[in-house]
This record gives sequence, structure tokens and C-alpha cells, in this order.
Amino acid sequence: MAEFKEITSSQEFGEILDESCQRKIILFKHSTTCPISERAWQEVRTFMKENTDDVLVVMIKVIESRAVSNQVANDLEVKHQSPQVLLLSNRKVLWHVSHQSVTQNNIMKALEGEILPFNLI
Repeated sequence: MAEFKEITSSQEFGEILDESCQRKIILFKHSTTCPISERAWQEVRTFMKENTDDVLVVMIKVIESRAVSNQVANDLEVKHQSPQVLLLSNRKVLWHVSHQSVTQNNIMKALEGEILPFNLI
């Protein structure tokens, strides 16, 4: 099972960027009021249950942690959307998708390098 962490501060985001130099990070931006985001969260949870790689899944709740969500968009130069998944490695975004494209299958393919870079499905 993949490791999971929710972050709520800029400091934690900085730590996640540092950790992306050691292993791949799946960053999930989640809106707790959106049904599309709830479906995407289910896909991410399924991915976590079935994945055995050394990957960390990080969630940012975009309403509750708006400043961190905005910082991610600014620092990583990826337009904010939610739900949204970004694959990070070495402090860079390798791949990202949003809305209906957030699926367990797409996350797995991205980790395996099958739909990189920025192959927005």
C-alpha cells in the first residue's frame, strides 16, 4: 500500500518537494465540496490500496488549505484545477491530469512512464 499524507502548510509543501528528490510523489488536490473530486478521491484511494511501489501520496484540500494549493500552482507552474493529480520527481512535475482523467489506471501508467510527459488524456 502506498504511503499517505495530508499537508496543510507551506513548510510541509517544501518538505514534500525535498522528498521528491528521494522518491516519486503523487500530489492530489481535492475539493471536499465537489462530487467530481469525490470520485477522483475514490480513484486515488484505490490506487493507494493496490500500489506497492515506494511512492508517497499527498493530499491538499483546496478549500481548507487554499494558500498551499495556490503555492503549488505558482511554484510548480501548473494551472490550478481540482481535482488534480501531479506526479513529482526531483522538485519537478513529470505529469498531471485533472477532473475525469484522475483515475487509478492513469496514475499507474504515469508512474510506469507510459504516458509521460504531460500526456493529458
